[in-house]
Amino acid sequence: MKELIRGTTKVYGIIGWPVDHSRSPLMQNAAFRSLGLDSVYVPFAVPPERLVQAVQGMRALGVDGWNVTIPHKIAVMPLLDELSPEAFQAGAVNTVLNRAGRLIGYNTDGAGLVVALERELDCRVAGVKIVVLGAGGAARGAVAALATAGVARITVVSRIQATAQSLVEELQAHGSGQLLKAAGFDALVDLLPETDLLINATSLGLHGEEIDGLELALLPDTAKVYDMVYGPVISPLVQQARQRGLLVCDGQGMLVAQGELAFQLWTGVMPPPDLMYAALRKLHRPPIS
Repeated sequence: MKELIRGTTKVYGIIGWPVDHSRSPLMQNAAFRSLGLDSVYVPFAVPPERLVQAVQGMRALGVDGWNVTIPHKIAVMPLLDELSPEAFQAGAVNTVLNRAGRLIGYNTDGAGLVVALERELDCRVAGVKIVVLGAGGAARGAVAALATAGVARITVVSRIQATAQSLVEELQAHGSGQLLKAAGFDALVDLLPETDLLINATSLGLHGEEIDGLELALLPDTAKVYDMVYGPVISPLVQQARQRGLLVCDGQGMLVAQGELAFQLWTGVMPPPDLMYAALRKLHRPPIS
């Protein structure tokens, strides 16, 4: 049956640059169809120099809500009317709700990661020692959420230690406590033997790149690995972790979980379980675990 777009149809979407690779339209439209909602989700390619005009246009046109992806997650914040506590703490926004012209920013990335860790790695993070690779936008929401989930320690590792230190200090100022540490890649030789969970929050691996300086042999046999990178090709980190015999998963679970939470913010209901996963499987292989 053909979908009918009419004057009553609610419009949702995603803004980013580029945005043609996004799988969110596939997932969100599948959920709208499943629940019989008169809604549609579309991608909006927005270059950085047009972000202000784009947000003004979304408000003026009455777009009901949208996701925010690279490189706009931080830059969009001052353009909104209100931030949720999670978005403020993370210092990044990935979901916007247009409530009668008032734009409210949320961050479902962190909560989505926590859900994905439990679903796919059977990893409940309370008491866990975590190393997060990367200090960019993807790391912000993840670290902020993990810091409030009862973990024992989170060390943010970056090639440039000052970048990791800046993120840690910013999150501590937003109330994430003193369990956050910063380090450079040279510290991994000491960190990895005591790590329970390793998270790749960089984009390395998306195009087949290896993460230089990362020796998985240093991890305990009981350690788990989560790679936020996902795609049709298995990343080198996932391959190496499997060869090492570690429990590992790619980023599809986080993509699904954060998308489910965004859908709930917009509609007030959660999509049917596994529906968004099923939509992704039509395009990609099943999640790696």
